[in-house]
Amino acid sequence: QAQLVQSGGGLVQVGDSLRLSCTSSRPFPSYALAWFRQVPGKEREFVASITWSSISTYYADSVAGRFTISRDNAKNTLYLQMDTLKPEDTAVYYCAQGRRASLRSSNEWENWGQGTQVTVSS
Repeated sequence: QAQLVQSGGGLVQVGDSLRLSCTSSRPFPSYALAWFRQVPGKEREFVASITWSSISTYYADSVAGRFTISRDNAKNTLYLQMDTLKPEDTAVYYCAQGRRASLRSSNEWENWGQGTQVTVSS
């Protein structure tokens, strides 16, 4: 199974932008891809997902209109463009692959990236 390696993240100010990347060690199979995030003491929550063809994308209400998920299958890379960041976006972000992009439970996703910290300071 391909390994998903994440990059990006860091400490930013409120209103700033940040882009996360998630690169596969092998060409992407025909899987959907997603981003989740988690804060200490809480369950991992859905952020956004995208079908293999990029035809459909899904977003959590809390990030819709601010975050954009995209993928470049030729580069085996998934992206999450995060704009107008808020303190409540602070979390560890994870990428994952799955069978259906419409599923929002973390239990439906697998092959998780290593996680990357995003901290939004006010």
